[in-house]
Amino acid sequence: MFAAPLCSGGILVFAFPAWNSGLAVWAWLFPLLSVLWAWRDVEGVKARPFLRGYLCGLAFFLPNLWWVRHSSRVIGGAYDDSWVGWGPELMGFGAVTGLSGYCAVYFGLWAWFTHRFARPSVKTLTQDTWQVSVTHSLWSAFLAAGAWVACEWLRSTTVFTGFGWNGLGVAMQRNLVLIQPADVVGVMGLSFLPVFVTCAAWNMITRLVFFFRGEGTCKSRLDFTVALILMLASAGYGALKLTEKPAENIKVRTVVVQPNVAQVDAWSGRFAEQTYERLDKFTRMYAASRDGKTPADLVIWPESALPVNINDKFHQLPEGWHTHYFDDLLHTGDFALLSGTEILEDDGRARVSAVLFQGNSANRQDHHKVHLVPFGEYLPLRDIPPFSFLRGVLPGDFTPGTQTEPLRLMRPEVQIIPLICFEDTVGRVARKFSREAPQMIVSISNDGWFLHSIETEVHLANAIFRSIELRRPMVRATNTGVTCFIDPQGRVTSRLDDPDTGRSFVEGVLPGEVSVPLKGGMTVYARFGDWFALTMLLICAGRMATRLVF
Repeated sequence: MFAAPLCSGGILVFAFPAWNSGLAVWAWLFPLLSVLWAWRDVEGVKARPFLRGYLCGLAFFLPNLWWVRHSSRVIGGAYDDSWVGWGPELMGFGAVTGLSGYCAVYFGLWAWFTHRFARPSVKTLTQDTWQVSVTHSLWSAFLAAGAWVACEWLRSTTVFTGFGWNGLGVAMQRNLVLIQPADVVGVMGLSFLPVFVTCAAWNMITRLVFFFRGEGTCKSRLDFTVALILMLASAGYGALKLTEKPAENIKVRTVVVQPNVAQVDAWSGRFAEQTYERLDKFTRMYAASRDGKTPADLVIWPESALPVNINDKFHQLPEGWHTHYFDDLLHTGDFALLSGTEILEDDGRARVSAVLFQGNSANRQDHHKVHLVPFGEYLPLRDIPPFSFLRGVLPGDFTPGTQTEPLRLMRPEVQIIPLICFEDTVGRVARKFSREAPQMIVSISNDGWFLHSIETEVHLANAIFRSIELRRPMVRATNTGVTCFIDPQGRVTSRLDDPDTGRSFVEGVLPGEVSVPLKGGMTVYARFGDWFALTMLLICAGRMATRLVF
């Protein structure tokens, strides 16, 4: 009874890292459709579409988000998969099941809507004229695909700011041609295509099966042809974008440092001195002036790179130590330095921040992270059980920033879109920094919370769409990987990996040159955000209202 939805969820797992199967994106939905759009009518109460969709979501998210468990294990002192005690292990398992259970709700919501309001009539598909049959099929496929996009938008925005990772659009991240329309509809809008094509194919199969059984009179394939034409149109747009002549640009010589410090060691502070020394050493090695010439314009250190918060709130260092440290380093060359840090203010507020130095420590621009991670950087409903039980783990909350102004690099004159931690996976946040000016995205992150897991590749897969949506190049500076350069078409042009194993969990430096478009035009997505997803949501709401009223 529930084998089909479980099978669908299991197949979808293979569409994402570490498998990245292109076929799974297009095949996973068929088993679930076989019960939601059954060929023999089933009474709605017996079909239990929400439950089936929910089970499909669980079958997908539980293995897909298994890496989440490490965030709690790290708190217990984990360096790897070794057992760290019942408390951290159970908390990690609870984090996986809780987040998966939340995300699966939207699979269930989609399945309920699709069965209740978008399910095509088998009789209309198989026995009416081809014009009526095809129109009916395309409308049902459109509603199902639109509902999927709407549910992804709801998942990414509701309940503690949502969690939008790993939508169907992200599953196509290696198909560069088909993902280019993200600059118009956003990554969530890309999810429309595989659902629409699959639903149209299912309707065509239904029609043909009934015809060859002798139970139907229509065998048109036009609906599936329309779906393929839509796919070809998307591919054509993508091909044009990928072969577009490069616009006039500004070159920014960039050096990215990856410290590869385990989160447990960062907390203990036992390697603080060595971390400062290595950051200094790597920066001087790649950016210090030689023969009067500076080989870099911008040096980037990742989120939480500094072992001690930059204001040294708790006096862990000698007075003025950070000022002398940065002045000495910046005087070695004519480069700017962007670093992640925590800023603890006198009024008790704590912020996750990025700091841009140019020339000396006094010439400094600060940006505070605007989109905090629930249960990581703040505890929602901290005074209400069961959330209050976590106050021992999260005794205080960070304060979100309120400004979305780009940082300004002086030489060359380029604006920096600063994205911290998982902000590079949230399109609606990144677009707020867009201006009609030369801009590059700099994402600083610390994925050390998730040890040597697939999370780093998953994070990258979700992040590359910011470059496409905004048509801005991106530089990712991470503590443990993946540190890389991404062009405006979403291609990873360079990344820091171990040359022998290919793994990203290494200490090292990645130099490169970023080509920043001089005009910095505004894409449709940059101007209007998730307009496509909201349109689909309104259409689905209208469909529900119409059916319920009439």
